[in-house]
Amino acid sequence: MAMEMATADPEGIDGVRMTWNVWPRTKVEASKCVIPIAASISPIRPHSAIPTLPYAPLRCKTCFAALNPFCRVDFTAKIWICPFCFQRNHFPPQYSAITESNAPAELFPQYTTIQYLLPRSVNPSDPSHNHPPPPVYVFVLDTCIIEEEMGFVKSALKRAIGLLPDNALVGFVSFGTQVHVHELGFSEMSKVFIFRGSKEITKEQVLEQLGLGIGGGRRVGPASSTTPGYPKGAAMQNGFPRASIDRFLLPASECEYTLNSLLDELQTDQWPVAPGNRALRCTGAALSVAAGLLGACLPGTGARIIALVGGPCTEGPGTIVSKYLSEPARSHKDLDKDAAPYFQKAVKFYDGLSKQLGSQGHVLDLFASALDQVGVAEMKVAVERTGGLVVLAESFGHAVFKDSFKRLFDGEQSLGLCFNGTLEINCSKDIKIQGILGPCTSLEKKGSAVADVVIGQGNTTSWRLCSLDKNTCLTVYFDVSSSERSNPPGTVNPQLYLQFLTSYQNPEGQSLLRVTTVSRRWVDSVVGSEELVQGFDQETAAVVVARLCSHKMELEEGFDATRWLDRNLIRLCSKFGDYRKDDPSSFTLNPSFSLFPQFMFNLRRSQFVQVFNNSPDETAYFRMLLNRESISNAAVMIQPSLISYSFDSPPSPALLDVASVSADRILLLDSYFSVVIFHGMKIAQWRNMGYQNDPQHQLFAQLLQAPQDDAHIIIQERFPVPRLVVCDQHGSQARFLLAKLNPSATYNNATEMATGSDVIFTDDVSLQVFFEHLQKLAVQS
Repeated sequence: MAMEMATADPEGIDGVRMTWNVWPRTKVEASKCVIPIAASISPIRPHSAIPTLPYAPLRCKTCFAALNPFCRVDFTAKIWICPFCFQRNHFPPQYSAITESNAPAELFPQYTTIQYLLPRSVNPSDPSHNHPPPPVYVFVLDTCIIEEEMGFVKSALKRAIGLLPDNALVGFVSFGTQVHVHELGFSEMSKVFIFRGSKEITKEQVLEQLGLGIGGGRRVGPASSTTPGYPKGAAMQNGFPRASIDRFLLPASECEYTLNSLLDELQTDQWPVAPGNRALRCTGAALSVAAGLLGACLPGTGARIIALVGGPCTEGPGTIVSKYLSEPARSHKDLDKDAAPYFQKAVKFYDGLSKQLGSQGHVLDLFASALDQVGVAEMKVAVERTGGLVVLAESFGHAVFKDSFKRLFDGEQSLGLCFNGTLEINCSKDIKIQGILGPCTSLEKKGSAVADVVIGQGNTTSWRLCSLDKNTCLTVYFDVSSSERSNPPGTVNPQLYLQFLTSYQNPEGQSLLRVTTVSRRWVDSVVGSEELVQGFDQETAAVVVARLCSHKMELEEGFDATRWLDRNLIRLCSKFGDYRKDDPSSFTLNPSFSLFPQFMFNLRRSQFVQVFNNSPDETAYFRMLLNRESISNAAVMIQPSLISYSFDSPPSPALLDVASVSADRILLLDSYFSVVIFHGMKIAQWRNMGYQNDPQHQLFAQLLQAPQDDAHIIIQERFPVPRLVVCDQHGSQARFLLAKLNPSATYNNATEMATGSDVIFTDDVSLQVFFEHLQKLAVQS
């Protein structure tokens, strides 16, 4: 099985997938490609073949690229030539023994990705030299929830605190109409600092109120005498006395009892709520206070604010809706018509919070559990730019919340959360970076490789990743800048090079640097280039287009997504299809492109483009996950996978079509956010009659169990944990499956369908009709 997985791994050792694996050399040729030139990178994806070296890499003295297998090396003169800027660099004395047969690992051709373990501190007198700073978790809990929900969230929190490493520092903030910062270091009785929820609170005010702002917020002692982090041997920490921090952030082993008793006593918010009103909830102010507390205590240390929110913010900064129930929360229609009075102001507030957290290197995770919207659409900017995790569920008692929250701390299946990352990109001359879509924030580091057009986090060659895990994926959009005349003939290098350098701190506190260097070929002309066509990755292209389309829908007013996708698809098919002008029946597509139209058909119908039936919160949630997940996971979000189970054949992939529905089949649909087990009519009847309990019908019992087992495997490997829906044909929940299927049988042509199958009541076009129209438009002269 492991061998199969290894061969089926399209990302390989580098964790890089590109839309085009052969690049057009000029801007004009690149525009003929239709699909943007982009790379999807998984910066710290684990791979057994990546070696870790116990020293820092050699860097080019001009462009700071790291030594890599594509460098030209003169072993006699001990010189290496950087493939990016052609600078000649001398090897330092410790490399004096190198020869062609005795090269360092970073020059081995198979190690295009390599990891360096960086020394922790250059200052041996630094007391934190041997102690990596522990991770910090500040839990921010909403108390404006009903008693039953409070019970669920308390038990989840207690379990989480028990799973934390003993040295992890823990803080606790609760909020309702006001913000309560709990002093965990004062165990004799519960001591709380209260902040008003109705006004914005600056970091300085938070420090002042909590008694951390010495002498009016001034730091004492030279700032350079200490290194950020905790624990410390010295009496001072970051200019604050140790004791003052110990009051609010304590090691989990020391405060577990205090926290558990505090949670036992914690009540739902006691502020009176008038009839016809929502509870006054000051989510924005609470997150401000938590960010201020973290910024005061631990700059430069991996810290997470874990927000557990049970309803919309109605008070103070970040308000998304008024307190009157007669006024509903904003919908997509309101946002389109500029009829959401609180939206822009709340986004601006969270944008400011994201900058504060980003500069501190801290993360905001959001666990939202409510039937109503809570403001994920507004908070998206702060969660995404700090690399935070987001989970949207209906209740704190729902498996989606409980299992996802547990996964955050569970050592066995944990996500491998890393902190304090930065990503740098080096590229060959003539390649410019437009920007990145995904969980990162621009460090505004200008350079010659910065493109004029910006997509997402741009205007830089360096990004901050406050948090990253083994599944984190980023999409980098490139531009080719050269014009025809920039290179005299005969001097042209046929290869281009890209280097991704990711430095980060792992859960054990070690500082690591991963260097991935990849090379691809240039091609001079796009039209008729067999090499270009063979190098097209349709799955990556579909995901890159989906991410760009979602980004444009958020950014550009009046953007018609369906029309934009259709026009790009028609252009691609007329560029790369084989056909006779004006003869649709002659149209054929090269196998390298043949799946792409189907991806576009499903993308047009997906929740990323058709937002009609979703709230702005749900749409923001879907888009955040689309932007941060691997290509294969994102492809499942766009085009779900369907597996069929029947007596006649082993489990096998089925067409994502209503024709796959049959009375004597079970279908398993994986659409990433939900996993659906769908029983055909006959199977459901037999199950209701209890045949599976009869020893004579063991085969039937096995047939019922097989999709359950497969669904369990999918759910175990995924974060956030997907929703499991078990339903029967013609049941109310069958809609979870039918909505994703190609409507080849609708109420218009129901006479043609097979017995035991199903119809979909829709006016949507089917895949076949979509193809016919595409062929007709692609061959038009």
